[in-house]
Amino acid sequence: MNLAENAKSNHLLLEVNNLKMHFPIQRGFFVTKVLGYVKAVDDVSFYIREGETLGLVGESGCGKTTTGRLILRAYDPTAGEIWFRDRDLGRVNIATLDKQQLRQLRRNTQLIFQDPYSSLNPRMTLLEIVGEPLLVNGVAKGPELKNRVAELLKVVGLRPEYMTRYPHAFSGGQRQRIGVARALALNPQLVVCDEPVSALDVSVQAQILNLLQDLQQKFGLTYLFISHDLSVVEHISDRVAVMYVGKLVESAATTELYINPRHPYTEALLSAAPKPDPRLRTEPIVLQGEVADPANPPSGCYFHPRCQYQIDQCSTEEPKLREIAPDHFVSCHRAQELRLMGVLGQTK
Repeated sequence: MNLAENAKSNHLLLEVNNLKMHFPIQRGFFVTKVLGYVKAVDDVSFYIREGETLGLVGESGCGKTTTGRLILRAYDPTAGEIWFRDRDLGRVNIATLDKQQLRQLRRNTQLIFQDPYSSLNPRMTLLEIVGEPLLVNGVAKGPELKNRVAELLKVVGLRPEYMTRYPHAFSGGQRQRIGVARALALNPQLVVCDEPVSALDVSVQAQILNLLQDLQQKFGLTYLFISHDLSVVEHISDRVAVMYVGKLVESAATTELYINPRHPYTEALLSAAPKPDPRLRTEPIVLQGEVADPANPPSGCYFHPRCQYQIDQCSTEEPKLREIAPDHFVSCHRAQELRLMGVLGQTK
């Protein structure tokens, strides 16, 4: 399915079509035998317009991080296409690039890691950590390298004289700012933010989120923001995509999805989101049963064993991701007839 054909804007930076990542389940020491596959990402399609933020949400193990790593080609996908409009290479399929092309591409696609503690080498100074991308890619060295690192540290709210210090001298929030500076070193087009604030205190989370938004406006960045925190995603995202057991079940503009969800799993997620106003609080929807096994998923819709709205068709026929409203895609047989509860505890 080519979602770009349905997109209103032609300014697509990233287009993912039918992406799959199946990890083999192997047994044996000398002679390994493949017993099956874990379908970590299973036929996922979405797009990101230039300059926007797409929030990718879902519970742990649903394939969010694997999707981000596939886009960066940390994994070679089992199948599918990842089209990216690179400023140097033009429109390319990341899934088929050779090593030399990947080296060029990775200057324009960067990653902000989840854990600010383990993602920084404790034996390297800030000058070495932030300057490494510049040095490896031959962008700067010597005094110019120091000047570039000092400028990057200023941009993320750190003092240039910190560049001689080691990561242990900084708090979690400061370390994440260092990670952001490293990601920005080569002026990328796309930044994959893999749960960048989940390991931080709430007050520090707000600071990092505001920093990311300021940097996006200043440098024209595009974000794929991976998170399980719906309140964080609502704050920073222009559009939101929801994953369940390796599949994309719904994507829409943030306000539309939070007020007018059309997939039962999205409704259940939103019901569990904390609401600051006690007058808007509702009882969360408690899903029955267990999350489907990606190595042995159920027939039909993967969500149907836990869905209170299921019909016979749901257990036998897999729903296709389709556009039911402008820029609102849903993978549910009953999407157009159900009236589900949004984040405000009311139906539209």
